[in-house]
Amino acid sequence: MATSTGANPAHDWSAAQYLKFEDERTMPARDLLARVPLQSPKHVVDLGCGPGNSTAVLESRYPNAHLVGMDSSPDMIRKAKTALPHREFSVGDLTSYSPKEPVDLFYSNAVFQWLKREERFSIIRKLMETQPSGGVFAVQVPDNLMEPSHVLMRETARNGPWAGTLANIDRDTFQSPQEIYDELKPLCSAVNIFHTSYYHALESHKAVIEWVKGTGLRPYLDPLQPEEKEEFLRDYLKRLEAAYPVSVDGKVLLRYPRLFVVATKK
Repeated sequence: MATSTGANPAHDWSAAQYLKFEDERTMPARDLLARVPLQSPKHVVDLGCGPGNSTAVLESRYPNAHLVGMDSSPDMIRKAKTALPHREFSVGDLTSYSPKEPVDLFYSNAVFQWLKREERFSIIRKLMETQPSGGVFAVQVPDNLMEPSHVLMRETARNGPWAGTLANIDRDTFQSPQEIYDELKPLCSAVNIFHTSYYHALESHKAVIEWVKGTGLRPYLDPLQPEEKEEFLRDYLKRLEAAYPVSVDGKVLLRYPRLFVVATKK
């Protein structure tokens, strides 16, 4: 997982931050792959492979496939190459990516939400057109923009001295299941869509911040000066503490909805 547009080294994504919650972040990768109907694809591409945790899931099911990973983040790719040195990884941009050979399975764990709304399915359709009949495009994206973690992120951004700096930072909403189906069905023999909510028991409200620092909070923090970041995080923490109750064991349950799509080409 990482952004799918060109990476800026000054604002690279942190593999270490992302992997603080590796087990939790890998759950949906496994759940997505469990719905892929292919038994022995020859060529598999992990789009937005992040630090290689999703690629390892693919390798465990398809050890004999030609498996490659691409991501826009140099730090993520460095980590992936360390984790799976026998596999091929490259830094790339989804908006310009084109496979060198037919791909049986395109697999994407938490990437397409970062693209502009109007780009997402034009890219997916373009890539599916290169696939052989029976090829699969499998996508998972967070569906959490209306969860307290993200609503309060936006509230914090709007209600502080940084409001001007953080104007227009918000991520585009993702397409609805009906829109997804209508976009993909003309190309596909089957479009399977499902939705799952995970409940992650995190150590504290500060742990919720550590979670979102690896993904959704990045666009809000990156433009700020160090002292502004600290003030932003203090304000955000207070809002989280008011929104999320503390469980009987002292932990905080972070609800995390995710949307899954598995499309099979005609």
